[in-house]
Amino acid sequence: MSKLAIRPATINDCQQILAFITELAIYEKAEHEVESTVSDLEKTLFGENATAHCVICENENEAIGFAVYFFNYSTWQGRNGLYLEDLFVSQSARGTGAGKALLKHLAKLAVDNNCGRFEWSVLDWNTPAIEFYDSLGAKPKSEWLGYRLDGAALEKLAAS
Repeated sequence: MSKLAIRPATINDCQQILAFITELAIYEKAEHEVESTVSDLEKTLFGENATAHCVICENENEAIGFAVYFFNYSTWQGRNGLYLEDLFVSQSARGTGAGKALLKHLAKLAVDNNCGRFEWSVLDWNTPAIEFYDSLGAKPKSEWLGYRLDGAALEKLAAS
């Protein structure tokens, strides 16, 4: 029987976190979009002004998955929310309960921090993930479209 444990990531996990990010990007057919480096992760997850957090899922003390999250804010609720940026479980560890353990851990963090929401996004073609999230009682947001401003467009708007 597997022995799953979720623990806060440390700066010493940055190489493993980057490996998980790369595996996730390959799964999402976007490996070419990964720009993160170990140094970037050290600064943005563990630096003085870090606003994102990471947890590692281990099975028998071997890292098999991770989740990166941050706290956002709902003006309508007047409360923080917890936003899951990335969740990934290695292919060989899927079906062990690691994904559910990570989500359960983050749900508990949200409740413990009086968050009104726990939200994330999923690619519309990722049927296994969608079915998994549905099985937990999560509901897709159907009225809101996600928008992104990055690269040259971000720079242009900032300079205008």
